[in-house]
Amino acid sequence: MSTSKEFKEFILEQLDLLDNITCKSMMGEFLLYYNKVLFGGIYDNRLLVKKVDTNKKYNMVEEIPYEGAKSMYLVDVDNKELLKEVIIETCKSLPIKK
Repeated sequence: MSTSKEFKEFILEQLDLLDNITCKSMMGEFLLYYNKVLFGGIYDNRLLVKKVDTNKKYNMVEEIPYEGAKSMYLVDVDNKELLKEVIIETCKSLPIKK
């Protein structure tokens, strides 16, 4: 199952508190960048972020984005402020895309 266009648009609306969000299509799913940092993606109508030391404190549920992938954290998308905080904290531990 791939992500619906409606869910992708909903996620992008939820991320409107952050400037410089980029969304790139990848095999029916979407990769998400914040200030050129790949922090996660939208997989099967779920927003998942990479697992890093700086976001462990949020006690998010681990899920697999697709078969054979490393687990990621499932993010609550209903709270825009918390979502913004999680993404900023996640990006602190990730490299900038060249």
